[in-house]
Amino acid sequence: MAFALPEHALAGLGTRPFGVYVHVPFCATRCGYCDFNTYTAGELGTSASPESWLEGLRRELDLGARALGDAPAAETVFVGGGTPSLLGASGLADVLDAVRDSFGLAPGAEVTTESNPESTSPEFFSGLREAGYTRISLGMQSAASHVLKILDRTHTPGRPVAAAKEARAAGFEHVNLDVIYGTPGERTADLRASLDAVLEAGVDHVSAYSLIVEDGTALARRVRHGELPAPDEDVLAADYELIDSVLSAAGLSWYEVSNWAASEAAACRHNLGYWRGGDWWGAGPGAHSHVGGVRWWNVKHPARYATALADGGSPEADREVLTPDEQAFERIMLELRLAEGLPVSALTADGAREAEAAVAEGLLDAGALAGKQRCVLTFRGRLLADGLVRRLAP
Repeated sequence: MAFALPEHALAGLGTRPFGVYVHVPFCATRCGYCDFNTYTAGELGTSASPESWLEGLRRELDLGARALGDAPAAETVFVGGGTPSLLGASGLADVLDAVRDSFGLAPGAEVTTESNPESTSPEFFSGLREAGYTRISLGMQSAASHVLKILDRTHTPGRPVAAAKEARAAGFEHVNLDVIYGTPGERTADLRASLDAVLEAGVDHVSAYSLIVEDGTALARRVRHGELPAPDEDVLAADYELIDSVLSAAGLSWYEVSNWAASEAAACRHNLGYWRGGDWWGAGPGAHSHVGGVRWWNVKHPARYATALADGGSPEADREVLTPDEQAFERIMLELRLAEGLPVSALTADGAREAEAAVAEGLLDAGALAGKQRCVLTFRGRLLADGLVRRLAP
């Protein structure tokens, strides 16, 4: 199947941020809460391998470069998964070389890889620096062993802090730690201990996500069978308040509802591209892409992915062309999450009236709306952002 995009999608290419996302589908074990497109070696058997995946990736990136024509060089690259660090530094170097060969890298490009703390080492981080990576994102989730056990995480509680320090020692200025809060059985003291560990690690970026019980996961089955309670909304709100208070006091400011950074330079530019309506090519099994209001996604299984590309076709599974109303809704949904906020000009007249009402309810900052004509969430607004989006959207 040939791949092509409509002319209207390509028309503004280069005027919006452009990045490349690479999905690594391999994991050593499956975490009970995760619904990402991942596979263990036992699940794949001999049907797919890192080698066949990498060969497919090279082919897809070449396909992408041809399809986009005069696409700008990648301003950001984000290697996610799955567990990219299972590829080792040399494997991740091959991934970045494939992106360079197809799209090229813009000067000063941000290049991030996710890593499981247990599959990293000082040598691993040194190899990534040499390969050209500029940013590391480590999955910490919690510093409490009993919380990690519920999440089916295999790393030891102290390993993420050690890994973050190793990354910094290898020359990585930008290091992120991921935290999950609201896990059944997590106490306030456990969350405080996790935040203390984050601060000890000396990272310049933190992502904190409330636990979501996704359908089809092992965690969902345990909740459904009554083995574990569902996350409590009041507890999640109190946890978020604690996280924001501790991180803010330590000099990490929120720039997106779930993300805090020590400086503007420390913010994740790749994710900002998503939130600001940029373009990106998502390569790998199950990866999603977006260019000019067209969104598409790849087949999920690594074997089908590699075969489609080896046969000279496209791994695309399906696509959608967003209507103007859908694009307006997504802009409000994404930009409102940012500390810089959303311009009032992006709203309809009804939406602008709702914004005024939201100010009176303490959900939007009055000064930002009156002075800068921007919708900027207050702290209370951050807690209720999803509902506010539905009110502001056409």
